[in-house]
Amino acid sequence: MNLQIIAGKYKGRKLSAPKGKSTHPMGSRVRSALFNIIGEEVKDAEVLDAFAGSGSLGLEALSRGANRVTFIEKDKIASKILNENIEKLGVGKLAKSIKAGVSTWSDSNQDKLFDIIFADPPYNNLQLSTVIKLTGLLKPNGLMVLSYPGRGELPTVHSIVVVDNRSYGTAALAFYRRK
Repeated sequence: MNLQIIAGKYKGRKLSAPKGKSTHPMGSRVRSALFNIIGEEVKDAEVLDAFAGSGSLGLEALSRGANRVTFIEKDKIASKILNENIEKLGVGKLAKSIKAGVSTWSDSNQDKLFDIIFADPPYNNLQLSTVIKLTGLLKPNGLMVLSYPGRGELPTVHSIVVVDNRSYGTAALAFYRRK
């Protein structure tokens, strides 16, 4: 897959992605739509890129002015590629890469809250209980974007409100806001 930063400081820079089906990097069309929807909200934001894979969402956020991004990825190969992408862009001071399962990590990390959370779990295992846990890490008025299969039902999560839901063929994005 040809993966690159779409806009911002690192526009056009190429990213590596793991081969095979262990991850599914969000396509550029959907990623572009996502960042057009959240717009300026990403500037100066504390961002969590859960199920990070290649890190394309968090790295796009950094390119567009996010303050810091925490990446969580448990797959050994994806984690290695994620770290190479962080190094390639020279954003090590703004990025924290953690090799762990999202559920395990969220259980042990209750002290840090985020303005924006990107949750892009594997489509064959959405891990909704883990996604629901992540909502507890949102700051008041924080935004969580869940990528899920477009053919599926919109996951409902208590304590946060669905503010938008968009479908792009086989992919869909649900936008949740903490009130």
